Amino acid sequence: MIGSFLRISGVASLIAGGLMSVAVAAHAEQLTMRGTVSADDWKTYSDRFVAPNGRVIDDANGDISHSEGQGYGLLLAFAADDRAAFERIWSFTRTELLLRDDGLAVWSWRPTLPHVPDTNNASDGDLLIAYALAEAGWAWKEKGYLQSATAIATALGKKTVVKDLGRELLLPGVDGFSRSARPDGPIVNLSYWIFEAFPVMAQLAPATNWKGLANSGLSLLRQAQFGEEHLPTDWITVHEKRVEPAEGFDPVFGYNSIRIPLYILRAGITDAALLGPYEKAWFGPGKPGPAVINVKTNAVESTLGEPGYRIVAAALACVRDGKPVPDDLKTFSPTLYYPSTLHLLSLSFLKERRAECL
Repeated sequence: MIGSFLRISGVASLIAGGLMSVAVAAHAEQLTMRGTVSADDWKTYSDRFVAPNGRVIDDANGDISHSEGQGYGLLLAFAADDRAAFERIWSFTRTELLLRDDGLAVWSWRPTLPHVPDTNNASDGDLLIAYALAEAGWAWKEKGYLQSATAIATALGKKTVVKDLGRELLLPGVDGFSRSARPDGPIVNLSYWIFEAFPVMAQLAPATNWKGLANSGLSLLRQAQFGEEHLPTDWITVHEKRVEPAEGFDPVFGYNSIRIPLYILRAGITDAALLGPYEKAWFGPGKPGPAVINVKTNAVESTLGEPGYRIVAAALACVRDGKPVPDDLKTFSPTLYYPSTLHLLSLSFLKERRAECL
């Protein structure tokens, strides 16, 4: 109980000090998550996507595993209050991904040899892992989890949070995205800003300016509104004060960015300036719902009709406009790893903070 009290009171004081913006001031406590995913839903998910050794399997990408998936698996196991599964997922993560000498995880693991052909990290995966370990460590009074969370958060702050043009940025990985690594660098991916996790990181690794990082993410989201629908692309250059879709990447609002409104909602932010573009792009006559959209041609390249994508839009409609979530989205049925993960994260959030939507 003491650890939980320190966490919550510390988060409240950080937010009161302006960690995220006025929009989050009313959200004085983090999502507690524990118990917000049912045992049945978690069993269905884990039977499909979590191997007995704790490897979270991305079945749409050659059955690879990656740090993002391991982090999501840890969060969902915690939300289901399944400590045994959490430990299995953490064991695989610790032994098979935490291979770098800087304390961060390699971004992917393949079932074929060599298992790790690329040792670069993915900052969102590291952030998710540290966040889940911290929440579990406080809730289950497990010092080892907290020690590991602190080590990862400290390394993440040192290696991937950089100050550039007077603002804090989260590099997507240690290698390949910085101003020195690319002529149009730094390159960022705004779906890597997991706002709900930043107050926890500030508790774990206070030497890093997580306040500045959170504020820069919100500012960049207001700037990165491209094309007719005013949506961010997955990959963005912030080489100058203005932001642009990054060269060498498809100029699309795509599979990465689809989770941005969910992260905004889970952080307690309901600001129309941030959420309005997604409403405009998804709802109303002739709108496709969640979709991959090319911001240069304004063409819908593909619709995202899986329940896990549609519930992100439904959660947005409920929070912003009071529309109940459709009945078919209230029941979890797995499709592929990524939309299934977003589905459970959405249900977890709605159950805890927006029960009226369900």
